[in-house]
Amino acid sequence: MTNCEDSIEPIAVYLGLGSNMGDREANLREAIARIRTLGLDVVRESSIYETQPVGVTDQPWFLNQVIETRMIVGLTSAGGPVLSGPGTTAMIRAEALLSELLEIEQAMGRERTIANGPRVIDIDLLLFGDAIIGHSRQVEDQAFRGRTEVLAPHPRMHLRRFVLAPLCEIAPEVVHPLLRTSCREILASVDDPSAVRLYEKGGKLG
Repeated sequence: MTNCEDSIEPIAVYLGLGSNMGDREANLREAIARIRTLGLDVVRESSIYETQPVGVTDQPWFLNQVIETRMIVGLTSAGGPVLSGPGTTAMIRAEALLSELLEIEQAMGRERTIANGPRVIDIDLLLFGDAIIGHSRQVEDQAFRGRTEVLAPHPRMHLRRFVLAPLCEIAPEVVHPLLRTSCREILASVDDPSAVRLYEKGGKLG
């Protein structure tokens, strides 16, 4: 695939939001407002779901939501995102977006003291169009030495009911770029017994 940018078009970028500290619903609203300031067009929001904690279970339940945004990246003449190589537009934009989302988390008071622990806000990059994007840094873990860290699709989204349920509400037919399976099919077969229940009906255009 060529690195030549022949046109500029928006792609769908899906973000997962979660909060289990303070006013959880207000935290989700504030996060979306801050995401809009990054220049992303928020075109759809899922309902809000109340979800059982996964990993560290001795903590309050979360509110989770998925939003669909649009971002401008370069496209090749064939119409696909510019992806190949560590210096391509899609990778640069994905890494820059992740950095901006981390800044939002920090500005809202998130402290990463306990892995998978309580948090004011969590913002995950789930899907970056249909791109498969590796981090420009090499993974240092011995088991993965020589491979790049996958930024998109999110490496654990296909295992998490609290991600798949809201994602399938707004994009049931979106295809996981690595698994080549729709969100609807992944949710139907996911091995995750954690509870996910509707908290506030939503699903609106931005």
